[in-house]
Amino acid sequence: MLPIAFRSLLVFLFDLFAAFVAWVGGFLLRFNFEWPVGYVNQILFGLPLLLVVHTVACRWAGLYRGMWVFASLPDLKRVLKAVAVSALALLIVAQLVPPNFSVPRSLFLLYPLLLLLFMGGGRAAWRMWKEHRLYGGLIAQGKPVVLVGAGSRAASLVRELERSPDWKVVALVDDNRNKWGRELGGHPVVGSLDSLPTVLEEFKARHIILAMPSAAPEVRRRVTQLAVHSGAQVFVLPEVDDLMSGRVAISQMRPVEIEDLLGRDPVHIDTAHVSTMLNGRTVLVTGAGGSIGSELCHQLVRFAPSQVVLVETSEFALYVIEQWFTQHRPDIRIVALAGDVKDAHRMDEIFTLYRPQVVFHAAAYKHVPLMEVGNAWQAVRNNVGGTLVVARCAQKYEAERFVLISTDKAVNPTNVMGATKRLAEMVCEAFHVCKGPTRFGMVRFGNVLGSTGSVIPKFQEQIQRGGPVTVTHPDITRYFMSIPEAAQLVLQAASMGQGGEVYVLDMGYPVKIVDLARNMIRLSGYDEEQIRIEFTGLRPGEKLYEELLADCEQTGPTPHTKLRIARSREVPPDFLLELTTWLDNESGASDEAVRTGLLRWVPEYTPRIADAAIQDAPAKTAHVAGVL
Repeated sequence: MLPIAFRSLLVFLFDLFAAFVAWVGGFLLRFNFEWPVGYVNQILFGLPLLLVVHTVACRWAGLYRGMWVFASLPDLKRVLKAVAVSALALLIVAQLVPPNFSVPRSLFLLYPLLLLLFMGGGRAAWRMWKEHRLYGGLIAQGKPVVLVGAGSRAASLVRELERSPDWKVVALVDDNRNKWGRELGGHPVVGSLDSLPTVLEEFKARHIILAMPSAAPEVRRRVTQLAVHSGAQVFVLPEVDDLMSGRVAISQMRPVEIEDLLGRDPVHIDTAHVSTMLNGRTVLVTGAGGSIGSELCHQLVRFAPSQVVLVETSEFALYVIEQWFTQHRPDIRIVALAGDVKDAHRMDEIFTLYRPQVVFHAAAYKHVPLMEVGNAWQAVRNNVGGTLVVARCAQKYEAERFVLISTDKAVNPTNVMGATKRLAEMVCEAFHVCKGPTRFGMVRFGNVLGSTGSVIPKFQEQIQRGGPVTVTHPDITRYFMSIPEAAQLVLQAASMGQGGEVYVLDMGYPVKIVDLARNMIRLSGYDEEQIRIEFTGLRPGEKLYEELLADCEQTGPTPHTKLRIARSREVPPDFLLELTTWLDNESGASDEAVRTGLLRWVPEYTPRIADAAIQDAPAKTAHVAGVL
């Protein structure tokens, strides 16, 4: 490879040669390629002057900073600058010479045009030759792929794919009718998204790339539906914010995942309001190593708290979240503390030392079947007793806000876990009634994608093992939202609350779990003959459907479209005293005794131990076939 200085010298000599050809060529064109005998002196006199001016112009325009193999629009702009200066110099010189020494007026047009043609064309020709030599042999290789979208991202992607031996672009589809029948990078735009099955068959392609990083979830679902039913695999690009300088790289593509299909529109929160709540404050997060707790930590550090106190009972989970801060946010002061929310002495010690002003209580037992049989009293101790302990400390040490992370399973609960979370909500409502210094709020939402123990990681593991994929019931439905979305809305709700509110997140539409399983199988490249679905029956305490509001509750709007306030029934006056007595007096209560106690506090609780008495879901969800 030639040294950089030598290559720059060659480019400089080429530009001088271009000026010579443009000057002499202009005269030849003017006189129909006959040697202009009467203008020899003008040619010889003007050439040295133009070469000197052209040298200065090229240096001033920065022509020797770019690489010809990547010649593009910025390089063309530099060429135009150099040509303009050279042409201006010619015009000035022509005004200064005697009339008998003037050049033909047509040279004022021919010279810059020829100069631009040689300088710009030479660079473009070099890039074309170089790319053909490097990548030309790859164009006919690789797997045939259809691009969805024919915009600027697709144009960048086409250029990248042409340099890859793994892919061969055969066609593009776009819903914009004005693009049909046209070409992008030499590849035809053949029709709409709905024509994908036909296009895949016509071009013998089994791969699709969604070249629309900001495509709405509905578009991703639509494309993937068409693809999986055609036996094709879909790849997606990262979000626009993740693309570096607008350039798409092959390595940034990934296969479409089930989260892309269940994903929702991006959440926009009032960052100024949230910043007012968190900026410069000491924030304590219980369950900081869990799915929601850790994402809350990730999100809240954007608002520059003075200190984040991480409380977690799992040593490994605490280590993981501590390492995340060390690697990603070393500027944030953290305190990683092992502690159990049921341990009143430990919680009192933590609050005494760190005096948190904002508390997010995410620690809880959440697995419905596990808490239903053999662990019911532990669910009460952790979910209710732990909330009581932390809430009491928050009020005692005058925290400004206390936010309980609740669940849709607290609505008309049929299981111990849901009933304990409703009881935890009531604890916070009772503390609010006490009119202390702390604002107590609750945020209720459904399943989050990819959380520990959730259905999606379970299905992925079963598919990797070769099946079967186990679904409890063919009609079971659930609400889903992403963990970042849930965490952001929790922060928004916390900043809005005046105390005592139960916030309900907009969970969208319920998804049929069997449809979720089918699509995950297809996205993995299998069909239901290769990976079968097996129905195992509802587990103890499990519902066919989940609700976000209890029958006795009504909702009110908030300034945020994805948040509503649920107005629940009032908590009895002596609730906290009686609940504390129950928690203190019981010791290892049986599952039946726990259910009896929960029925006393949560009258809407309807225990369901087995799946024998399954009732049909209400009309509002029974017709839902899922969003997939």
